[in-house]
Amino acid sequence: MLGASADRVGDAVLETLAAAGDYFAFAGRAFLTLFRPPYEFLETFRQLDALGWRTVPLVVAAGFANGIVFSMHTRAMLQTFGAASVMPQAVAVTMIRETGPLVAGLLSAGRIGAGIGSELGAMRVSEQIDALEALGVDAFNYLVGTRVLASIIALPILTVTMDFSGIMGGFVAELVTTGMAWHLYIVQAFDLIGFTDFCASTLKTAVFGFLIGTIACYLGFNTSHGTEGVGEASTRSVVFSSIALILIDVLLVKLTYLVFPQIAMV
Repeated sequence: MLGASADRVGDAVLETLAAAGDYFAFAGRAFLTLFRPPYEFLETFRQLDALGWRTVPLVVAAGFANGIVFSMHTRAMLQTFGAASVMPQAVAVTMIRETGPLVAGLLSAGRIGAGIGSELGAMRVSEQIDALEALGVDAFNYLVGTRVLASIIALPILTVTMDFSGIMGGFVAELVTTGMAWHLYIVQAFDLIGFTDFCASTLKTAVFGFLIGTIACYLGFNTSHGTEGVGEASTRSVVFSSIALILIDVLLVKLTYLVFPQIAMV
């Protein structure tokens, strides 16, 4: 019985490693596709609208609420130490350096990942991808390359939107609590934020976009088992993308501190 259990565990490990290898090969091919013609500009813009622009309301609402909640919770702690005056700096630093990028990435993993996974999965099981290839269309470039590129472009834009929505939420909380003026709040909020902070935290979300796009495309492109497989592809896209974002964020934060040590000093 122990031998049978060991065999099952071994088979599971081998299947996981094989799937990981297939994904990395798929992601590498997708990365190279970004730099090779033909460039599907119209389809890329269409995907930017579907994946990016339509996600903006969700990001704005989440960022605004996040800024208000963070300000409400943090104010009580800062008042205990007599440091309530640094509330604008705390909101801006937290949103721009980490909370904004990570929350925007996780929200995008939910909306963009599920959308790509289900769409490509439905196209696979209905043999639309096979039909495109039969017509001589590079289905990988047209379907995968455009979605991955759109995700890479959309994530930094959504992150900036999340950052400033959170700062606005923090301002509303401060306005209601202390009546702080807008000009004073903005000046204080960006007192500790430099161009390096903004660029480092925002550009890393392009990596988030690549992960979301490739994971969702991989699962959707390789869907099987009919409509049940479409649902599984959509669900797995969200789960795997979210886990990958959290893990890679740890590495990117450490890399940021190594490349820009002045950030860690503030």
